Amino acid sequence: MRMELNMLLNSVDAKQISGDTAKEITGVNIDSRLVEPGNLFIAVKGTQVDGHAFIGKAIEKGAVAVVCEEWPEERAEGVTYVQVADSESAVGLIATTFYGDPTSKLQLIGVTGTNGKTTVATLLYRMFCLFGYKCGLCSTVCNYIGDEAVPTEHTTPDPITLNRLLGQMADEGCKYAFMEVSSHAVAQHRIAGLKFAGGIFTNLTRDHLDYHKTFENYRNAKKAFFDGLSKGAFAITNADDRNGMVMVQNTKAEVKTYSLRVAADFKARVLEESFEGMCLDVNGKEVSVSFIGRFNVSNLLAVYAAALCLGRQPEEVLVAISTLHPVNGRFDTIRSKEGVTAIVDYAHTPDALVNVLSTINEILKHRGEVITVCGAGGNRDKGKRPLMAPEAVKNSDRVIITSDNPRFEEPQAIIDDMLAGLDGEQMRKVISIVDRKEAIRTACMMARPGDVVLVAGKGHEDYQEVKGVKHHFDDHEVIRSIFGL
Repeated sequence: MRMELNMLLNSVDAKQISGDTAKEITGVNIDSRLVEPGNLFIAVKGTQVDGHAFIGKAIEKGAVAVVCEEWPEERAEGVTYVQVADSESAVGLIATTFYGDPTSKLQLIGVTGTNGKTTVATLLYRMFCLFGYKCGLCSTVCNYIGDEAVPTEHTTPDPITLNRLLGQMADEGCKYAFMEVSSHAVAQHRIAGLKFAGGIFTNLTRDHLDYHKTFENYRNAKKAFFDGLSKGAFAITNADDRNGMVMVQNTKAEVKTYSLRVAADFKARVLEESFEGMCLDVNGKEVSVSFIGRFNVSNLLAVYAAALCLGRQPEEVLVAISTLHPVNGRFDTIRSKEGVTAIVDYAHTPDALVNVLSTINEILKHRGEVITVCGAGGNRDKGKRPLMAPEAVKNSDRVIITSDNPRFEEPQAIIDDMLAGLDGEQMRKVISIVDRKEAIRTACMMARPGDVVLVAGKGHEDYQEVKGVKHHFDDHEVIRSIFGL
């Protein structure tokens, strides 16, 4: 793919330009290590490093043009320099133009919120594939272009990767694309230039305060996504969440609400539930699903609402919902031959942990004990650690605090932060085991027939990240091995 620099610059407001703007650009990059001859390099001031320090390296590798915020005193001969007020927001606009404005060729639906993004986006992707459409998915677990899986490292990729991905989806005939929109993506302008046909809000609880610093900043990042929706789009919000209506108060999009508790456009209630699934009433129609928990009822209701907003009929949507299965690592159930139930779930925030444990207790009805294995990730929001442990204790009979992804922190230090939230009485129900495999093994050995072991925090992840290295580790595999399955 090639494009004249003039065309790319039409999408941004340049403060000053030095050099030829008629030259051909062969690619766009924000990482100097990936630059190839003929590329445009955009210098972005990141949270860890400043791209302006790598302009020279990018030019050495063949960059013929540079977009930057800080005007260089020394400029290389033959290289075009373009100064903008905010290079971070310019990346998305330039990338969208370079990759042919992909969201003008397909309908892009964004899903944002603390919990449920992966489930809602993935189920919509699977549902519209069932309807016979070629679709794209951009999610925490995996990206898809039609049936082709594309590995992912971030919930929402950088703008260049994202536009390249969406461009491939459009080129290969995808009519719909469903995408998780993280708060980081909004704050860092990763979605700049994209046109969304609709947006969905799931819920908002404490997370990512290591980056956003305050809950208000975190909430406002989510809200900015809805503020940016156009008049022709739809905005679906969770009326059961106290921030649900805040999200859409300034949006130009058509607002629709869903709820399990209050009056809303889309309503649902649980008629029956077990560890095998639920029977639901959705807007007066019954449907059986293989999902568990009220939080999943909320997720399914968001999916139902979005499908109807995209023109599908209620009956066909309910039939499709009845055939769908949970996303990998979200309330995955594994049963031992002796009658112990183990559940693997991605829950890694206090609210998500409460949701999963409440569901287990509602189904179990004191007919067995709940043993929870949980931890917290390193180099992430430390403030949620002392909040998670008490929630685990309140909703479990016994708790084992262990290692998650320690990253560059010491596992024991993370565990100590979690234990700091417990009083003496709560500590009587808790033990800590740094080795995650041993912690899971201990929980399974403690369990008797009829008990439930919840292994929370990692869900779909098949690795543990320690000191910058990812070691293979899959909670599912460990449990199956312990159970002899």
